[in-house]
Amino acid sequence: MVRLKVAIFGGTFDPIHTAHLELAREAAEIFHLNKILFIPAAHPPHKSRILGASFEDRFRMVQLACSVDRRFVPSRLEQSSEKSYSINTIEKLLADLTPADELYFLIGADAFSEIETWHRYQDVLKLVTFIVASRPGHQYDIPERAQVLRLDHVDLPISSSEIREELSHGHRISSLPFPVFDYIRANGLYKRSA
Repeated sequence: MVRLKVAIFGGTFDPIHTAHLELAREAAEIFHLNKILFIPAAHPPHKSRILGASFEDRFRMVQLACSVDRRFVPSRLEQSSEKSYSINTIEKLLADLTPADELYFLIGADAFSEIETWHRYQDVLKLVTFIVASRPGHQYDIPERAQVLRLDHVDLPISSSEIREELSHGHRISSLPFPVFDYIRANGLYKRSA
C-alpha cells in the first residue's frame, strides 16, 4: 500500500495569488508531499470582514490557479453554511485516509501564532503536523504537543487585501496567475462600488 503525504492549505483565497502557489510548491518539494488540498473557507471564523468574492468565485479562482501543478487539488470540503472550523475539515479528511497516510497543515506564521484561539485546537494539534511558513514580522511560539516543520526560507510578502485594493482601481496585478486575473476581470470582481 502506498503511503500518502497530504497537506491541507486553507484560507479565504480572496483572491488566490502567486505567493500561495509558491508556498505550496516549496512545501511539496521540501517535505515530499503527494497532494496539497487548497480549501477555500466558506465562513472563516477568524475573519470578521465581508469577503470580497463569493465562495463560488473564490473556488473557481482556486481551480484555475491549481491547474499549474498536478499535486495541487481544489477542494470544496468547507463549502457549507456553517463556520469553517479546521477540526471539522481534518476529521473529514482523516476518515478518507488510511492509518499509514500522513496529514499535514500548511499555514503562515501569522495564523499559526493564533492557534490556541482555534475551535478545539488541542484536537487539531494531535491530528496534524504543521508546516509553518515564516512571514516578515511574525514571531510564533510552538504550543506543547504541536508537531511543527518550519518553512523559513520562503519570504513572500504578498497581501490579498492589497491586491483587492489595487484591483478596485482597475490595475493589472503581477502577483495574480493570468487565468485568475482574467476570471476576475471577466466577472467584474473586486470593483469599487460607485
